Amino acid sequence: MRKIDVPPVWLLGFAVLAWLQARHFPMGLSLDNGFVDLLSGVLIGGGIILIVLAAAEFRRHRTTIIPHETPTSLVQSGIFKRSRNPIYVGDVLILAGLILRFDAVASLVLIPIFVWLLERRFIVPEEDRMRRTFRADFARYERQTRRWI
Repeated sequence: MRKIDVPPVWLLGFAVLAWLQARHFPMGLSLDNGFVDLLSGVLIGGGIILIVLAAAEFRRHRTTIIPHETPTSLVQSGIFKRSRNPIYVGDVLILAGLILRFDAVASLVLIPIFVWLLERRFIVPEEDRMRRTFRADFARYERQTRRWI
């Protein structure tokens, strides 16, 4: 179960819900226009860029990217100077972009639910592990860098 309890699987599940809502329950709501199409592309692209930048930092520091594992290094460089959780920010941007791309207006409510799920299921336990593993270094990093953006 742990192997499938990862953010990309949750992101896929939320995206499928949004697609189903747009496809089968549009409720007469629509934001379909050129600007929204552009915005959805920017959000999806921006999310992918954040994830790639963060993954590159994990690789450079030779530490795990898997949320349930304890990292061997506290990554504070690159994109991690701006956000403690750039991958999760990327996931949220991708979900928002997909919801707009699908024209699933009623599914916009899924975004705060997804953020809440990421915080409770992944971020809080990860930060607890980081506090135990890196102690003062993590406390300093936590004071200097925001959780999201």
